[in-house]
Order: sequence, then C-alpha cells, then structure tokens
Amino acid sequence: MGSEKIDIAIVGGGIGGLAAAAFLRAEGFAPVVYEQASALTEIGAGLVIAPNAGRQLRRLGVFDHLINRGVRLDVGWEFRRWKDGSVLSSENLETACRELYGEHTYTAHRADLLAALKSAVPESTVRLGMKCTSTDFDGDQAVLTFASGEEVRPGLVIGADGVHSVVRRSVVGNVPARESGICAFRALIPQSRAPEFATRPAQTLWVGPDHHLVHYPVSGGEFVNLVAFAPSSASNVESWTATATTEELAAEFAGWDPRLLSLIEASDTPGRWALLDREPLDTWNRGHATLLGDAAHPMFPFFAQGAAQAIEDAAVLALCLADTSTDVATALFTYEQIRRPRTTRLQEISHGRSLVNHLPDGEQQEARDHAFSALDPLTDNGWIYGYDPLGAVAHHRATQAAVP
Repeated sequence: MGSEKIDIAIVGGGIGGLAAAAFLRAEGFAPVVYEQASALTEIGAGLVIAPNAGRQLRRLGVFDHLINRGVRLDVGWEFRRWKDGSVLSSENLETACRELYGEHTYTAHRADLLAALKSAVPESTVRLGMKCTSTDFDGDQAVLTFASGEEVRPGLVIGADGVHSVVRRSVVGNVPARESGICAFRALIPQSRAPEFATRPAQTLWVGPDHHLVHYPVSGGEFVNLVAFAPSSASNVESWTATATTEELAAEFAGWDPRLLSLIEASDTPGRWALLDREPLDTWNRGHATLLGDAAHPMFPFFAQGAAQAIEDAAVLALCLADTSTDVATALFTYEQIRRPRTTRLQEISHGRSLVNHLPDGEQQEARDHAFSALDPLTDNGWIYGYDPLGAVAHHRATQAAVP
C-alpha cells in the first residue's frame, strides 16, 4: 500500500504506541498518536533492554538518546537463595551478550526509554488529552470516539492502549482476566541509600518460598530498581499508582537474608499492584484495526520482555504495512501470523516461571537449584534474544511464496 494513502491512528502513547509511530514513520507513514494523558510521561520504574530490543532501538536511531541513562549489565540471571544469598547461577554478560546477539543488555527507567522513542516522533503528531472511550465499526472501518465527543475515522486503528485496552474490547470482546494470586511491589531506591551489593551492574533474582525479588541499577546508576513478588490478597488492584509501605514489603520477606532486608528497608513508599492472568488471544485483528503490545499480549514480567515485545510488534507491523503488494487487511493478517505464535509462547513461559521461582524448600527446590547451576540462560534463550523482525518478515514471505 502507498504510505500516503492510509490514515493511521494509534491509541496510546506509551512505549508500544510511540514505537509503532516511530517505525511507521521510518517506513514513510504519518501516523497520529492519541494519548489520554496531558503529557507523555511513563510511570513505573525500571526495565531490562535485552539485545532483541536494543538492536531495534539502534535501527530506529534512538539508542544514543538512551545510552547515557541506561546501565550496561556485566552480570545477568544471577539467582540467589533466599535464606543466605548464596549464588545458584550467574551469567557473564560483559562480552558474551554482544558476541552472541550483536548487542549488550541494558537496564533503564521506563521514562528514559519513552523519551528515546519520543525523539523519533514529532510533537505535532501526538494529540494529548485524548481519552478514547469507545471503538465501533462501520463495516471494516474502525471509528474512535473520545471523551471530548470528537470522532475519528482513520483507515487503520492500532490499539496500543495497554492491559485495560478500550480497542481490544471492541476487537475481541470483553475477555475477563483471572486473579493470578500474585502481587508485585516496586520501588526506586537512591544509589546513596542502597547497599553496595545492589549497585553493581547486575540483574539479581532472589528466589524463595512463594516469593521472589529482582533488583538492578537504572538511570545511569542513580537508582536501584526493585521489583518483588508475593502472594496477593483481595484488596490488591491492578494499578501502577497503588502503594504499600516499606514495613509491608519487609514483612513479606521476613527471615530472608539480612542483606536483602537492608535493601528493602531503604525503599520509600513502594508501589503495589496485582498481577492479573490473561489467556493468549485467538486473534488480534478486526476489520481495519489491530492490537499491539500489552493490549494484544499482556504477560507476567518474569522474562522481562513486555517492552521488548511491544517494540518487536511495532517493527513487524510497520514492515507488513509497507508492503505495497498488499492491502490493509492482508497486512494485518500477516502481522498477526508472524507475531502471535512468538508472543503466545512468551506469555506461557512467563506464566510458568512463577511456579519455578516460588518453590518451597524441599526436593523440588533442590532439583531446581541444581538445574540452575547447569543452565546457560543467555544461549538457552537464543530464540528470544536473537529475534530479528526483518528476518521474520522475510522468512514469512519466502514461506508463503513457496506454497503452491
């Protein structure tokens, strides 16, 4: 399709929405982003930028905007035992990561990643204060209605509006989420208050009965990002703005290694939210509307791939739409065919990781710890970190061309 012939509306100005806008602009399109907030800010805390995401950020030309605020990891997948902090396994990322996948692994604050993506999207193409209240269909055309009463009828709607997506409800119906039984705490701890062991350029995971905790530096080392997982209660909500107290978080990890408790006690008003469980969708498309990122495939954060998968979605979708030999419906069908199997697999393995990390002490835990010592997550997960959207699209086209 010719890029000048399709009017694209992206609902949501988070990581997925801005990545979609940036990749589409790189292919000659001029999408408009509709964001309900009055400013492009990213709440939350830290994230891991694995090689599969880092390579795409470089391809967009925005990586230099991130590098000064990111932290390049020397160590990853450092699993520690809850009781005494003994190291069960550790991955040297300093050289092997780039040798295997052509890129290092970084950590960053979500706001820094958002700012990097924002640098590739003109302000004039982002409409703020535009809360989408409904998505309806007039034949194949998606019709957006906003809280202001304004109605937009674009040639294509991309729902990048997160786990509570308004677009998704119209595309696939109101698919209810299930309680997972897990809640998450998050905190940013100033480097000056954090114990020295937590300020290393390392991604560390402490695992124990019914709980696990992850920490790594972000924001150029200015802060330590802490994310902890514990059993949830009926009072927990799925929200980025709910809070707990330091005492509540420390109580969840009572009896754990005193060094870890010293890190927790350095936190200030941790956030707390429930992890809701959602089954993979059977389809992402309806008419001239599609889904992207958490709107399409919300996943537990245990493989740190949520943002990376939204970036990959954006890259593949832009390539599919840029194919001048197809129409919108065919491009969306191709996008889903390429992306949905991969994100479904990641949803499933991320779900299963909670069972592995939260084993009580006993025979299964001892077997897991022994298995950890023999694992090489960097190479074992090559299917995650080595993914290339350009190659995936080319492979799909070659496969389709070979079909009689």
